[in-house]
Amino acid sequence: MELLYSILFALCFNCAAQVSTQIQPHGLAALSDNQQQRIIKWLNSSVEKTQASLGPLPHALLPIYLHPRYIAFEPVPWGSVKRGDPDGIELHFDRFASLRQLNDDWTLYHELAHLYLPLLPYSAFWLSEGFATYMQNRIMHDNKVINSGQFIQRLSAGLERGRNQTRKMSQPLSELSADMWQHGAQQRVYWSGAAFFIEAELALQQQGSSLAQLIKRYRNCCYSKTASAKELISIFDKLSQSAIFTTLYARYYQRTDFVQLSREQLKSLR
Repeated sequence: MELLYSILFALCFNCAAQVSTQIQPHGLAALSDNQQQRIIKWLNSSVEKTQASLGPLPHALLPIYLHPRYIAFEPVPWGSVKRGDPDGIELHFDRFASLRQLNDDWTLYHELAHLYLPLLPYSAFWLSEGFATYMQNRIMHDNKVINSGQFIQRLSAGLERGRNQTRKMSQPLSELSADMWQHGAQQRVYWSGAAFFIEAELALQQQGSSLAQLIKRYRNCCYSKTASAKELISIFDKLSQSAIFTTLYARYYQRTDFVQLSREQLKSLR
């Protein structure tokens, strides 16, 4: 019989006091008691780390739909956000993965990061996927899951994959984003968006601020479940008292090339 969440939550080494969002796991019954405890610790730890970087999730209740696999080539081979009332997360994972392997995997951090932004139109998925791609690495770095060298290397390698795919797929970014899965253009779409937010981060840091601080203000004042790209960009500019996001958006949304970001710029991210 599936263990009650109220009991399992206490197994997170007292992390309940720091986690303001109540997770609601579904699918635990397929696991042994020991496996259930390990999965609950992983889910709570990931939520705690994410909120340490970005502030409280804009969800009081977070359903998580679990699909344990007997055969998997990575700890968490698939995850996705399920938009609804409330929003939730779907996770496919290796039932035999250790807690360390699960905590070190990027997938759940990526999906949790998605929840800080509204659902955007398909043509703006480069923004939502780019935000989650950059933030998964930011969360892992901030919480010492990866070190600074790994952080820079992961960003550099991802940007290079995006650049290589752009040479083969030069359609305007918003057009390609709308048909990303059909074209197999995930690397270009995800990493063009990540580059957008890296550039925004660098500009915000010049003002003595950060993207994480901006997201915390957005969550407290202006979060909505859906928005257009321009609505979101406009709010970000108002909150940052700048034209950073409007300027970057004008450069990115129809671009057919890939931005050049140097390793030195990545090293300057704080």
